[in-house]
Parts: sequence; structure tokens; C-alpha cells
Amino acid sequence: MNQFSKESIDKNTPVPMYYQLKKIILDMIREGKLKPGDMIPTELELSDIFGISRTTTRQAIMELVMEGQLYRIKSKGTFVAEKRVIQDFTNVIRASHNLLQSQNVKMTTKVLELSVIKANDLVSKMLQLMEGEDVIHLRRLRFVNDEPNVLADAYLPICCRGMLDMDMNKTGLYEFLDKEAETTPVKAVRELEAVSAEESEAELLGIKEGDSIQLTTSVTYTADGKPIEYSIAKFRGDRNVFRCDVNI
Repeated sequence: MNQFSKESIDKNTPVPMYYQLKKIILDMIREGKLKPGDMIPTELELSDIFGISRTTTRQAIMELVMEGQLYRIKSKGTFVAEKRVIQDFTNVIRASHNLLQSQNVKMTTKVLELSVIKANDLVSKMLQLMEGEDVIHLRRLRFVNDEPNVLADAYLPICCRGMLDMDMNKTGLYEFLDKEAETTPVKAVRELEAVSAEESEAELLGIKEGDSIQLTTSVTYTADGKPIEYSIAKFRGDRNVFRCDVNI
């Protein structure tokens, strides 16, 4: 409460008052004055502090809730949400690591499976192989700040068998593929959809069955147009935001 009393809203500017309040709260979150899990003052308290109507206050709070910056618990109050990780969906895939680093988050990987399996109908179609051919299956759980964030399954043709001798907890997939010209990825086709987490996925990601997750599927190609990787990644819906840069 005392933190908010140090802020003020300019009622003589054309900038809407709800937007000014929204910016005050956002700035306090970004500066660390409000931390994840902190409860903010009620709408009535904020209205009294800034001398504005509850309608104005409610609009600011509702927009922040819709944007995932705040969340509400019935009969308890409004709280600061956990910080979401920005994922770049359209630009260079290799740049995603740098984007995460720029957000000052700790990234770690745990390999859950690395083995040779028989390609099912879907995997064989995506990799342009015969059904039943041997493929490499790499399943990883990616962590951000020691919290499960992404469950990723990658399928690769058997020419990538050298991966079986690598420590993929420490070696990036594209770092491995870039070592050989014939396996170096140059482009990818990606799709994104919102789905509900199944029980096994929810357990690994630390969420509840039925919670929202963001599902991406990608097929990555080499310079000669051959698919080198088919991947399915499941991102926690409450921890990730996908950014798309569009030219106009």
C-alpha cells in the first residue's frame, strides 16, 4: 500500500487515467517492487489512493489480468502473476536461446529419452521415410529458473545416430546438427495451437490435467530440402508468450 502512495496520476493530461494506473502497476512489477505472488490493493483502495473512480480502476486491473500480469482469486484478492517467458515463433530458431538469455532466466535441460525407435505413420510422413524405419527419438524436459517449462519430443533420421553418444543435457540439438553440412538445418515450418494437457504431460510440466498448453509442431529442413527433424513441443500456457514479428 505504501508503495502505491508514492505514485500519482496526472488528471490534466490527455492520457487516460486507467492507462496511467495500468502503467504504474506494470512499472512496479518490472522494477521488482511488486513480486510474483504479491497481493495488490483492492479496487476501492486504489481508487482512494489515486482519487479516481472504481470503474477506471477496474478497467486497468481487468486489462492486466487479461494480459497475464495479474490474476484473481475469489474472496481473496488480486495478485501478481509469475513472469512469462517470451518465445520467438517466426524468426531464426537458433536465436531463441539468445532471446531467453536476454530475459535473465536460467535455462536447463533434462533428457528423458534418447533411443532408436521405429517410425510410426505420422513420423515417417513428416521425415519422408518408410513407416517402420529406424529413427532417433529425443525427449527433453526444459526448465526455466528450475521450473518445468517445455516438454519437447524430436524425431530425426538414423543418419543422426551420432547423437546417441552425446550428452544432450548439455549439447543443443541444433548445435549437434550444425556439425555436419548434410544435417545443418536452414529452414523450418512451424504450427502453433492451444490444447489441454493430458495427465502424463501435466505431471511432467508441474500443472494440472486439462490446463492449457501451447503446442508447436515443426519440420526442419536442410539446404537440399530434406527433412532432418520433426518436433513436437508443449509449452506451459501460464509461463510462455509467443511473439510474432510481422512486416507491414
